[in-house]
Amino acid sequence: MARLGAIADDLTGATDLAISLTTAGYRTAVVAGADDVPDVADADAVVIALKSRSEPVDQAVADSLRALDALRRLGCDRYYFKYCSTFDSTPEGNIGPVAEALLDSVGGPGTIYCPAFPANRRTVYRGHLFVGDDRLDESPMRHHPLNPMTDSSIVRWLDAQTSGSVGLVPLEVVRQGAEAVRAAVDTRFAAGERNVVVDAVTDDDITAIAEGTSHLPLVTGGSALAFGFEGPRTSAFTDVSTGGPQGMVLSGSASQATQAQVRHGVESGVGLRLDPADLRRDLDGAVRATVDAMRSADARPFVVYATKEPTDVQDTGDSEVLEEALGSVARRLVDEEGVRALVVAGGETSGAVVAALGVSHFLIGPVVDPGVAWTRAVRSQGEDVMLLLKSGNFGGPDLFSRAWETFS
Repeated sequence: MARLGAIADDLTGATDLAISLTTAGYRTAVVAGADDVPDVADADAVVIALKSRSEPVDQAVADSLRALDALRRLGCDRYYFKYCSTFDSTPEGNIGPVAEALLDSVGGPGTIYCPAFPANRRTVYRGHLFVGDDRLDESPMRHHPLNPMTDSSIVRWLDAQTSGSVGLVPLEVVRQGAEAVRAAVDTRFAAGERNVVVDAVTDDDITAIAEGTSHLPLVTGGSALAFGFEGPRTSAFTDVSTGGPQGMVLSGSASQATQAQVRHGVESGVGLRLDPADLRRDLDGAVRATVDAMRSADARPFVVYATKEPTDVQDTGDSEVLEEALGSVARRLVDEEGVRALVVAGGETSGAVVAALGVSHFLIGPVVDPGVAWTRAVRSQGEDVMLLLKSGNFGGPDLFSRAWETFS
């Protein structure tokens, strides 16, 4: 059976894309990493989640090509490269170099770039990316600790990252419909512009772009572009039963949206901040104390978070020890305390938790907020566990409090 194959540059982005594909009618599975990729039975689309967003360019390209090979072995015949809707990257990459490497391997005259996600107020106009009413370079992303976004022009970002000329399909063409999009994209390719940015402001724009580029073997974008795909309309994976204690949140993200969610969660329930200095002194002891506190607390949600204060950005040098600690907390909660559902905020944190739990792949379940859904995590050993893996920038302020309504 032919399948759609997708490569995402982090884990929460992969689940975000999988939600869109499920909405579009694909029975979708997410696999963490490009090694030993299982052939998930009955999946119409397979998304491989990498950690390539923050890797050196050469490593990101190599990992993405390895993922492409794995998807080919699964019988995929069309491909999707997913990155953050805020085009989270540096002037060197990794988005442009990875896209060009995939295009060289897949073939075809070129590909498109559509990071817009209107439901989450990410839009592209005249090639400029907006976050809400602000241009990207005037949004909180301009202060991102790893990839500060200092220019809103996706065309200029790609021009710095890629080897060829970069084209643009403006909004007035998109508004003429799918056929106009297809003609404009093909014209740009014929002019030698292999990399083409496409404006999008509304969901209708996204649909026109998806339909107008359905002939391309490779498309790239945020997760919203997949809403316009035409899947086989199979039923989604819906078994979301769970047991054990609920209300546990592990947050390693310093994004503005997650800061608000941490504040709300702590006000509604209880919070515990992990101190990197304490973790370096006695990681195992700090993890044990955290699990003991979560076990004995009466209030829910119980939010374990990594920022010094919910409004502060953590020192990026602390990331490794925080990820190790949060992964260890997750493993003990699941294997020792019987927890069967966890909310995890942040891409790197989600990757650490997935690795600690030995997750083989995910099946997409109920959507909680745009781009946020529960997943059934199938483990190599041990019982399955429900995970809500949340991108740092997604979800409403009360997400941590609402998440478990699905199971009530």
